[in-house]
Amino acid sequence: MLKGIRSLSYIGAAVVVASSFFACQSGLGTKAAQGQEASVLDTVTPVILQDTSPIANGRLAKRLKDPIAVPVDTLNPISKDSIARYVKQERRRIRDSVRTELNKRPKHIYFTFDDGPLKGSAAIDSIAKSKNIKISVFLVGKHANMSKGLKRDFEKYNNNPLVECYNHSYTHANNRFVTFYSNPVSAYEDFEKNETDLALKHKIVRLPGRNIWIYDDVRRIDLQSGASTADMLYSNGYKVYGWDVEWKINGLTGTPVQSVQEVYSRLTNYMNNKTSMEANNVVLLMHDDMFQNKKGQQLLSSLIDSIQKNTDYKFEFIRDYPFRY
Repeated sequence: MLKGIRSLSYIGAAVVVASSFFACQSGLGTKAAQGQEASVLDTVTPVILQDTSPIANGRLAKRLKDPIAVPVDTLNPISKDSIARYVKQERRRIRDSVRTELNKRPKHIYFTFDDGPLKGSAAIDSIAKSKNIKISVFLVGKHANMSKGLKRDFEKYNNNPLVECYNHSYTHANNRFVTFYSNPVSAYEDFEKNETDLALKHKIVRLPGRNIWIYDDVRRIDLQSGASTADMLYSNGYKVYGWDVEWKINGLTGTPVQSVQEVYSRLTNYMNNKTSMEANNVVLLMHDDMFQNKKGQQLLSSLIDSIQKNTDYKFEFIRDYPFRY
């Protein structure tokens, strides 16, 4: 029973929705038939359509998370084991179909750097220019005011069109995160002070010491001690972004905790498996002080080279996150 073809709003594909597996008692009007149609994503047929929006409606990615609707036939009941097999097979088929189609879509990667300006910020700025990639820096106002040199590094970021500056709080919680978040009002005011002091243009934040996401229809909390502050920020017009993959390097020695190949593999695995926060979007977290010496800087350049040579990923600013397909 062919329900039809629903066209997506960008270059891509049409999804043919077909119902199968169970007999329906009385055609289209039954709940069984309706549930059956909603549960099945059958085939993907390439169709060239006009791209009408830079950010599409996310229907494909949404299918990865949608529950499987199982039709009910009251005249011919089936066992729980049969239902479980059906759900498993259907989920696998939907997953494979959606992944195949998403692989045809653009893929977006976000290089984000926390805690700047610090030693290493000037090198990051230079690397962004030499590699011609967009990067996002989450800044700490207290650091920018620590010295004339760090203030100059902040100005380099601010004047580089390949760099966008976002809010990482004024004090970085003084690295006492539980105490900081125990008073959400004062924590919120710390972010406000940072926005004013650095004249930040975008109401986008990352919470120090927390991997919390609150934006659009998404709310994911890693530690409850930061939840109230994040909610207060969101209710006042901010978007809160975390990360998918973190890369750690010893800033003093330049020794990586994960090699360039390990980080590159994690990024591509998230992208290929569609397991990042948003399918076809992967956010990498790094810290400015990781790149204060030549060894660390060479590692960063090598990672960028690997991505540019071996993938079709587009480097994006976090303000454009997410691109949904």
